Amino acid sequence: MPTRSELMQQVLRNFTANTADVEGAAVVSLDGLILASVLPAGTDEDRVSAMAAALLSLGERTATELQRGTLEQVYVKGNSGYIILMQAGSEAVLETIAGPQSKLGMVLLDMKRAAQELGKLL
Repeated sequence: MPTRSELMQQVLRNFTANTADVEGAAVVSLDGLILASVLPAGTDEDRVSAMAAALLSLGERTATELQRGTLEQVYVKGNSGYIILMQAGSEAVLETIAGPQSKLGMVLLDMKRAAQELGKLL
């Protein structure tokens, strides 16, 4: 029987393999620990997970302060692509790295499905 971590890893592998222009993904706990990942080679997982948790926390505080309701996503756009964060259950966040030509609507739809599957595993 696969472990919870192996099941999360499989969800991430399916998501990155089946979504065009997604270059990597990770599930990060709210306190910044990597739970599972399929990130590009050479990526510092600890650093990425800490930054994801900090971005999510800042996004939540900003949404609350500006009365925008419950935070759904955080986007960072650079000239080489996107980093998108989305809640995966109440205890984790799905972080996705996507290329600059990504069709964000499709990425977000597939991300939402993956986040729901991950949330059930957590």
